[in-house]
Amino acid sequence: MEKEKKEQKARAKKKKAKKKQPRVLIFTTPTCSWCRRTKRYFREKGIRFKEVDVTRDPRAAKDLVRWTGQMGVPVIRIGNQFIVGFDKPKINKLLGIKD
Repeated sequence: MEKEKKEQKARAKKKKAKKKQPRVLIFTTPTCSWCRRTKRYFREKGIRFKEVDVTRDPRAAKDLVRWTGQMGVPVIRIGNQFIVGFDKPKINKLLGIKD
């Protein structure tokens, strides 16, 4: 009985620790080395993301300029927050990554 309670508590604790990840979008171009580094970092940390290649999606490129005032990539959208460039401290803070 005692063992079961401990296991239940452990499962509950694990479940709480698994918070739902906010939606992550990364706006990229095929030749961007910082975009590749950002995607590699997300994969290493197990972060799910959707990639939008702005060279193939002119509407997304226009939206980026409207949203951020920037034309450079990578631009990362985590939830409703935008990060211009591969800013690891900001990414970690928004995703709750402890490095």
